[in-house]
Amino acid sequence: MYVLLVICVAVVSYLLWIKYIYYLQNLAKSRKQLLKCMLCRNKQFNSPQTSDLSRKVRALFLTAHPDDECMFFAPAILGLLELNASVHLLCLSQGNYYNQGVQRREELLDSCAVLGIPDSQVTIHDSKELPDNPNIEWSISVASSVILKHIRAHSINLVLTFDGTGVSGHSNHTAIYKAVSYLGSTGNVPDDCSLLSLSTISVLRKYLSFLELPISWLLPSDLCFIIESKGHYQAKRAMLCHRTQLLWFRYLYIWFSRYMFVNTFRVIDQGPKNLKVY
Repeated sequence: MYVLLVICVAVVSYLLWIKYIYYLQNLAKSRKQLLKCMLCRNKQFNSPQTSDLSRKVRALFLTAHPDDECMFFAPAILGLLELNASVHLLCLSQGNYYNQGVQRREELLDSCAVLGIPDSQVTIHDSKELPDNPNIEWSISVASSVILKHIRAHSINLVLTFDGTGVSGHSNHTAIYKAVSYLGSTGNVPDDCSLLSLSTISVLRKYLSFLELPISWLLPSDLCFIIESKGHYQAKRAMLCHRTQLLWFRYLYIWFSRYMFVNTFRVIDQGPKNLKVY
């Protein structure tokens, strides 16, 4: 009986802790982190008011395939839109691995509309040099050229993409990180542009759903976005737009993936670095 009581108290305490995290997040943490992240690169953001800063943020999400935006980045997209940032998306392939590219293109536009990104701020790059294929390693020079042109054309000052592991380990995901790292290390990125990578976590943590939030909250990160039930419902609706991808395990992902609830980012180094380009 005593053991059962201890377990119940522990569970209730843990759930209350999660509720408290949501409360703190809604107050200010993501806003303060965004301010700190942008100020470290962009001297024009000198206003102490985070609301003023947010209106100046032009964020670009770099993805490899249609559905990446809602499977991995929904909390950050919804969080930045809530902060009144201008959010753009560049998808470097139309997802034609199974010859469904035309349909997946439309699904991506529908998903972005649900998330709140207008069609005019969604770009789908389709070329033979960057095919949707996990067995083909993308050219870093080609990918970085496409990305840099988009950054300059849309005056982007915040880039968010995968890290070196790519969350799922997909070679197209990691290629984008290499391309962005290359741009940062060579100094080609505009001086006012910050680069962030989405943190890859262990499989165990990845599928703890919202129960993983305290771990992400305690561990260091440069930017963190958390969404509640309303935001999760919106992210789930966006994922359901990708009808060609709704195999049985996708439904499990929607309910159990931590990435549907929280995103944590680390700053990509923009100092001098030797990176092989091929």
